[in-house]
Amino acid sequence: MTPSPRPQVHGIFDRNTWTATYVVHAGPGTACAIIDSVLDYDPKSGRTRTASADDVVAYVEANRLKVEWILETHAHADHLTAAPYLKARLGGRTGIGEHITTVQKVFKGVFHLEPGFRQDGSQFDHLFRAGEAFRIGELEGQVMHVPGHTPADVAYRIGDAVFVGDTLFMPDVGTARCDFPGGDARKLYASVRRILELPRDTRLFMCHDYPPDQRPVAFETTVGEQREKNIHIRDGITEEQFVAMRTKRDATLEMPVLILPAVQVNIRAGELPPAEDNGVSYLKIPLNAL
Repeated sequence: MTPSPRPQVHGIFDRNTWTATYVVHAGPGTACAIIDSVLDYDPKSGRTRTASADDVVAYVEANRLKVEWILETHAHADHLTAAPYLKARLGGRTGIGEHITTVQKVFKGVFHLEPGFRQDGSQFDHLFRAGEAFRIGELEGQVMHVPGHTPADVAYRIGDAVFVGDTLFMPDVGTARCDFPGGDARKLYASVRRILELPRDTRLFMCHDYPPDQRPVAFETTVGEQREKNIHIRDGITEEQFVAMRTKRDATLEMPVLILPAVQVNIRAGELPPAEDNGVSYLKIPLNAL
């Protein structure tokens, strides 16, 4: 059997949401996957734009790539996904971890969504099971279920690259918060340590970067670097120490600016809520609920 080639990874950073979107492929003219796309959203006006997604389209078209997958690591709370727009422009299938159904059930209640809102994940083309293998043309991928930030988080391992979503940040930033509904610091510790058991030269790609001390934006690191330098969960930090730190820190954090619009769109695989009889879609803002 021919070994899977080393994936090429192109990151596109959206400074408005501090989010990295990735296009993963084996070279020009091959199949690709898009991971964690961004739909621009202005919370002041309620207007959406596609500038970030159009950068993805331009890269895919310039490299003659065929989109097979449009993947989400989880239902993001800090940006809206551009998956429907990218699918309409480029094709491909949308995918997310199967535990998105748990998140849908929770947030249907939080937002008191319409009776017809489905809680079975069928808004997505495919729900990935833990350990499931998939292909992107010549590339081989595998899904890791990494709960803790949310119950539904997954990481995508493609060759020597792992797209970790919000489980980890760059070593000088640390790890994801665990105070959203269904979050669990102990589960996050276990999830991260599983990632850090991979070979030390495994490339890790972050979904976000919040650089301190004027450091330039960076979103690629390695297992070895994380094990040596991550300020929250490097080697030698115990589960009890991590849980105590994470719980104390989470109590000081404000809610993400876009959590209310983002979650109710992202649990729909990026589709906007059904238009009302005037032809306009509306987002709900539950008062005093979070």
